[in-house]
Amino acid sequence: MATEEDKPRESLWERLERPSPTPRQTLSPQRIAAAAAAVADAEGLEAITMRRLASELGVAPMAPYRYVAGKDDVLELMVDHVYADLRLPDGLGWRETMRALALGTRDLMLRHLWLAQLSPQARLSLTPNRMAVAEQALSALDGLGLDADAMMSVFRAVDAYVAGALNYESAVLNLLREHGWSDGGELRSELAPQMTWHMRTGRYPTFQRYLRTATRKDDTRWQFESGLTYVLDGIAAELGI
Repeated sequence: MATEEDKPRESLWERLERPSPTPRQTLSPQRIAAAAAAVADAEGLEAITMRRLASELGVAPMAPYRYVAGKDDVLELMVDHVYADLRLPDGLGWRETMRALALGTRDLMLRHLWLAQLSPQARLSLTPNRMAVAEQALSALDGLGLDADAMMSVFRAVDAYVAGALNYESAVLNLLREHGWSDGGELRSELAPQMTWHMRTGRYPTFQRYLRTATRKDDTRWQFESGLTYVLDGIAAELGI
């Protein structure tokens, strides 16, 4: 006979789907998410505590626990909240949809740098708005003669490119913010002694040519879009779509 311990753990979203037994006007999951995202945008994920949230919301310290079990649930709410801003246009072909997905996700992650700092659990959380984006992307790949595994591989290839590119770009932006540096030129000036030593060893001639001749070191949008084009070209060539 099944016991309470045998039952699968109910997710945050299952709990929130149930109507509240009594209306509560002062607090909601949406308000919790918005307040937490605002704190993280300004001060980083480390600033998110249940006590801080209660203070920002103007409620008793235990009040948020009506909706969330702890910080992990708050992070899920935050992810869902910001992903509500990512909507893909309807009626586009697969390539245009994947491009819109990548560019939209990049813009989202640059507005919310903490997205790149989430724990694996929070980064992979299945929230309604994230699922809606995935459904739109996969729908654009449906009908091209690809099986389900190939469709998911294309989606994940684009997603992985975005994650990798933004992991680096977000790290640079966080470093600039942390040290009060204004731009990539100032960052390179700070790193110049280390880079000069490496270049003087003569071990990195190709990298040295990049340093001397590259003209778009700080054009991160161009770098991202160029890499994305290479990814999409490779997918199209491999799958014949």
